[in-house]
Amino acid sequence: MSFLDYIVFGLYLLGTLGLGAFFYFRNKTSKDMFSAGGEAPWWVSGLSGFMTLFSAATFVVWGGLAYKHGIVALSINMCYGIAALAAGYFIAGRWKALGVDTPSEYISLRFGDAAVQFYIWVMLAFRIVGSAVSLYGLAVLLVPLMPLSDGHILQSEETGFLSVEWAIFLLGLIVVFYTMAGGLWAVLMTDVVQFIILSLSVVFVVVLLLIDVGGINSVIERAPPQFFDLVNDEFTWYFLVAWCLINFVTVGGEWAFAQRFISVRNVGEAKKSAYLISALYLVSPVIWLAPTLIYRIVNPDANPEQAYILASITVLPVGMVGMMAAALFSATASMVSSQLNVFAGALTYQFYQARIKPAASEAELIWVGRFASVIIGALLIGIALLIPNFGGAAKVVISKAILIVVPLMLPAVWGLFSSSISSRSVWVVAGTSVFVGVVLKGLFLEGGLLAEVEYLVNFSHWVQNSQRLVDILIGVVLPIFVMSILQIRSKGVDEGWRRVEAIEPKIETRPIASIYDSTPAWIVVIALGVSAAIMIVIALLTEENRRELMVFVGVLLAIGLIVLRSNFKMNDAKQKLTRL
Repeated sequence: MSFLDYIVFGLYLLGTLGLGAFFYFRNKTSKDMFSAGGEAPWWVSGLSGFMTLFSAATFVVWGGLAYKHGIVALSINMCYGIAALAAGYFIAGRWKALGVDTPSEYISLRFGDAAVQFYIWVMLAFRIVGSAVSLYGLAVLLVPLMPLSDGHILQSEETGFLSVEWAIFLLGLIVVFYTMAGGLWAVLMTDVVQFIILSLSVVFVVVLLLIDVGGINSVIERAPPQFFDLVNDEFTWYFLVAWCLINFVTVGGEWAFAQRFISVRNVGEAKKSAYLISALYLVSPVIWLAPTLIYRIVNPDANPEQAYILASITVLPVGMVGMMAAALFSATASMVSSQLNVFAGALTYQFYQARIKPAASEAELIWVGRFASVIIGALLIGIALLIPNFGGAAKVVISKAILIVVPLMLPAVWGLFSSSISSRSVWVVAGTSVFVGVVLKGLFLEGGLLAEVEYLVNFSHWVQNSQRLVDILIGVVLPIFVMSILQIRSKGVDEGWRRVEAIEPKIETRPIASIYDSTPAWIVVIALGVSAAIMIVIALLTEENRRELMVFVGVLLAIGLIVLRSNFKMNDAKQKLTRL
């Protein structure tokens, strides 16, 4: 990166820290800290949910997959959109209608204290690994942009660039700070700003790459065989169906998403939030995976994990590389900050307040939440440093998602609708999946205790040669089967269902305009304005792609004016209602 690129990247990081500091003073209660006071606009919640599914690991894992195998990567990622659409229709509104302030509160009421402690610690470990993968993926993408002089304390002696270890530590520290300081409001609004930066950067790269290779027709003509197949031998139609089911449970039941549905004003807005996630994921993979698809034509011998950033620096002018680095950081920061906030809230309420100090004041709960954010952040930074020892990012992301998400979250989602299932479902589903997983993935693989037993050899060979199918059977089919059996055998109304029903729903009856907060819109306008100003400066300092830069400036300013006009209209409506 050039000096100008470092300035652009540095300005973005300072802006992110500034948002955390700004919302630090808006957190008056623990509810503000962990559920945005139930006042988040649906579009903020939706954009934040979209960014929570997104990360720099997306560029490493799915970008690498697109580079190697083509548009099968699009098929996989569009499954997120299908899953979010179904979750919006069936589940999102239910979370808001419950009347709880956090997902952990629902688990505690519905399944009891033992279940909520199980969920907190197991899901915390699971999501720390996921966030660590994202942080590792970010470092892998960014370090090729940052050469350092020999002897620099942050330099890798092997590559001459910023070391992956230092990148993980420093960038992780920034995410922990703004999450700890600003709470869920800071997470939501930095996600919105990050969505703007990410979209701007990726679209610009796609446009320049298409110009560079001669257009879409040239890409089609020069693509490898099977590059445009929707599925392949590894990622089959069965896998896509399973992936939709896994992510239906993820968007519907994962605490980070449930928290966004809870944080909006009413049931209708919770549904709209999920539908926005769906719309973005049905359309956007075509855009943000395009650079690696196109780059395969330009350079078929690149490292797949670094193909995305290599494609970017091939065409981006000075200054815009810094914005792309900011976009990559933003993708990871969103996922990591979401998990930090939701689990800090769970530890604050369900561990500290429930078990240590029930009479803790609001101020004390806020500080406990901040301390928990720091501790969780330190753990995930440490794990991120160890990711290369786990077999690489792609192996970690796909395997853990298939084997863990449904067995853990399915009972919680099922319990939103079934009055008869009890806390037993949590233990039976998780225990069965773990037991079968250990047997099949441990004892029958090569070198396992049962792998060479004579009358089991054929079965052992099938397990070894059908790993993806075995994962789906263990992580998706088995939990659904066990849960269905438990439902059939359950009778009566479970006590946990009665406890949830006893909550008085927090139904918002005031017109939206009467409680309209203009802060989110102003932050969007400022982010668009600053981005446009940066691009104008870049255009003035370099002649490269000046015309394209100014076109993007015009688009950004037009979007900013639309948002500003809408903001003024909502403020006028609020004033009229206030006078009434």
